[in-house]
Amino acid sequence: MESKNVYNFSFTNPQGKKVALDTFRGNVLLIVNTASQCGFTKQYEGLKKLYQKYQDRGFIIIGIPSNDFGNQEPGSDEDIQKFCNLHYSVSFPIMKKERVRGNEAHPFYLWAKKELGFWTGPKWNFHKYLINRTGKLVDYFHSTTTPENQRLVNAVEKFILEE
Repeated sequence: MESKNVYNFSFTNPQGKKVALDTFRGNVLLIVNTASQCGFTKQYEGLKKLYQKYQDRGFIIIGIPSNDFGNQEPGSDEDIQKFCNLHYSVSFPIMKKERVRGNEAHPFYLWAKKELGFWTGPKWNFHKYLINRTGKLVDYFHSTTTPENQRLVNAVEKFILEE
C-alpha cells in the first residue's frame, strides 16, 4: 500500500478557510509548529530570512501555531497573527492553531510521525518538517535546530535544486 504524501492534507487559515497543501504542489515546504511565548520564538526571525532568501525559488514555510508545549501559545488565532506581524513581520503563511502531538494531533502530524518514525515527532515548539517538490516528507529538524543551521540550509538548497 502506497503511503500518502503531504498533498493529502490541509490546514485551516485564521479566517477559517481550509488550505489544501496541494495548493503548494511543486514547491519545497518547511512546516514548523510555532509558539509566541517560547524560548525558541526568536526563530521567527531566522525563518523569515530563510523564506525571503528562497521563496522565489519555490520554497514555502508554513507556520502551525500550537499550545501543546508549556502552554506557550495561549492566544487566539487573531492574537497570533498580530504578534507575528508586529514583532517579526512574518510574510509566510501562519495557519490556525492546531494540536501537534498525542492522539488528537492534526492528521498531518500523525502521518509525519508514522512516516519518519516515532522519535521524529515534535518534542517542543519550532520542530520542522521538510517536504520535497513531489510531496514526500524527506527530513525533520528538532526545535534546537535553528533556521540558520547549516544542515537545515543545505537540505533546503538540495531539494530546491531538484526538479
